[in-house]
Amino acid sequence: MSVEDADGDRPADFETGRYLYCVVAVGDGDDADGESAASGDALAFDADGVEGESVYAIRADGLAALVHETDSLYDADDITRVREWLLDHQSVVDEAGEAFGTPLPFRFDTVVTGDDEAVREWLRDASDDLHAHLADLAGHWEYRVEVARTDDPEFEDDRLDELAAEIEAADEGRAFLLEKQRDRRRTELRRAADDDVAADARERLRPLAWEFEENDAADEHVAASFSLLAHEDDEGAIGEQLDAVAARDGIEVRFTGPWPPYSFAPEL
Repeated sequence: MSVEDADGDRPADFETGRYLYCVVAVGDGDDADGESAASGDALAFDADGVEGESVYAIRADGLAALVHETDSLYDADDITRVREWLLDHQSVVDEAGEAFGTPLPFRFDTVVTGDDEAVREWLRDASDDLHAHLADLAGHWEYRVEVARTDDPEFEDDRLDELAAEIEAADEGRAFLLEKQRDRRRTELRRAADDDVAADARERLRPLAWEFEENDAADEHVAASFSLLAHEDDEGAIGEQLDAVAARDGIEVRFTGPWPPYSFAPEL
């Protein structure tokens, strides 16, 4: 959560603000005099934002900030409600990406304090940085990949065979301890197999990504999770490389995108 005014300060409270979803490059357009496109008409952009707020565009210096009016932050203990807000936020950024090309997304609850003119002033002041980031991101999108096991693999392993024989011959108490050892050995082998498939996926994807992040696994069945910032022209090549990963026995690949570059947006 952040509240920022045009100077980047963080006031404790405010009476007038603009909730900021993203910034896009739009050129000079029809309103080169800098007038607010409060109805969205100038950019033909109309979307419902968080809590159904009407999102509109404020233009300046070849840029447009997609915002809605606000006089407070969004805060709640209800996690379901917070998730709905996050989805609303993401939906607007997604629509902006479809309308204008790769947007520069901002974190949930980023607020520029002041009215439309304050946003316009911020756009002008940050114009060089915003244009540079948008130029870097142009045509690039975020893609998310999860490589998962569809079931627990069967291993051919001498130590597992030895433990199986020892369990067969042992009394109940010793068999219990040996089964614990067998579980640990299976875990070791499963981790090694996961590391192998993750390394294969990583080696195939890295050359196609401008930026590449490894994420924490969502659950014990996920061997690898990646986020890629890649050019849209490489989407097909990424899919081909993932087809090769998915061809392994017992492996499935979840590939989603293109998304606005949520994970790769620079701090401003």
